[in-house]
Amino acid sequence: MTYNIHTCVGVDRRYDPGRVAAVLCEIDADIACLQEVDARRGTGRHADQWAYLGEATGCRVVLGAGVRDQCGRFGNAILTRFPVLTARSIDLTVGGWEPRGAIDADLLFGDRVLRVIATHFGLRAAERRLQANRLVSALGGTLPPHRREAEAVLLMGDLNEWRGRSGAIRAFDRQLGPSAAERTFPSWLPVLALDRIYADGPAVLRDVEVYRSPLARLASDHLPLVGNLYWDGHAAWRRERSRLSRRRSRDANHPAKAQTQLS
Repeated sequence: MTYNIHTCVGVDRRYDPGRVAAVLCEIDADIACLQEVDARRGTGRHADQWAYLGEATGCRVVLGAGVRDQCGRFGNAILTRFPVLTARSIDLTVGGWEPRGAIDADLLFGDRVLRVIATHFGLRAAERRLQANRLVSALGGTLPPHRREAEAVLLMGDLNEWRGRSGAIRAFDRQLGPSAAERTFPSWLPVLALDRIYADGPAVLRDVEVYRSPLARLASDHLPLVGNLYWDGHAAWRRERSRLSRRRSRDANHPAKAQTQLS
């Protein structure tokens, strides 16, 4: 799933990370890519949203801060029930525009590597084209010696593109194939398909839909986009999910050991 959580500020302008956590628990995704995660609220309630959402869901957390300053950090996150092999941050900032970035993480699915990229693109068309080209270059680049070759790629995020044939969308379509996109924004009356999911390799994405629970309509100005990933058929996916479910309570009891900080 991919979900822009709007710094946990809902459409009623209330700051409430508990609502976002509840939406995540309702969906119960094995991989969740989040945008606009915030840790700039000082010592207030649930000030570090990465830590809070990881603990609330029992997931491992990969942090990706697009903004780092004296107030804290702000950016992307990957929450996952799979082991994280390695992760890096990709700088997508263009010129003097708002800092942007992506998380590029390798997750272990059984004995296979799944490469997951979580991102949030800029507001300008020219900016988004450059950001898409950077990610396409990263996908096709030479891997460092410590990284295993991934057997499949998932790219998810808020691409801020509502035109299906824009330059950014075409760049990803050529590299990864057509995206899964549904109208997710604004959450109270969605008319724009800003959030997208791409899958490449033997992993096949199906059953993509917008999650529209009453709480999801309230918790953020975006709705979550969710889907099912099939890898070697139903049975293999179910076996792996069953194995992971048995480990959830243990992971939830040790949240500090399940967090990956990017440099």
